[in-house]
Amino acid sequence: MRLVLQRVTSASVRVDGNVTGEIGRGYLVLFGAGEGDTEDECRRLADKMIGLRIFPDSEDKINLSLGDVGGGLLIVPQFTLYADCRKGKRPNFIQAAKPDEANRLYEYFVAYCREKYGQAETGIFGADMKVSLLNDGPFTIILDSREI
Repeated sequence: MRLVLQRVTSASVRVDGNVTGEIGRGYLVLFGAGEGDTEDECRRLADKMIGLRIFPDSEDKINLSLGDVGGGLLIVPQFTLYADCRKGKRPNFIQAAKPDEANRLYEYFVAYCREKYGQAETGIFGADMKVSLLNDGPFTIILDSREI
């Protein structure tokens, strides 16, 4: 499982011109499920993500978590996080979870984040989404379940 976590001032996702999720200060999270990923990995990555201290405190030190700043959480599914570009010019996605399993894990991840954090906005799995964000920093972190 892979997450691309971006600290944002604001972010939103639209599908067919309609906003499906929108936050102010917080995290825009791009979520990708890989072949063989599990619910345990969802929980481990969600706990790690929610607990990360990447917001500045009153002394401008990176010391506060998402909860400390009352930040929003926008989680967007993105299977292309598993693009393999080692051969040729066209990426393959063999390492990505199959769509039904990826959607199940995405929904599980969102539900777990809501249970642990209290709220999470979302994109729509499989939809053509338009994501807008104002990156804060920029501050971007990649979390991979195989490395954590």
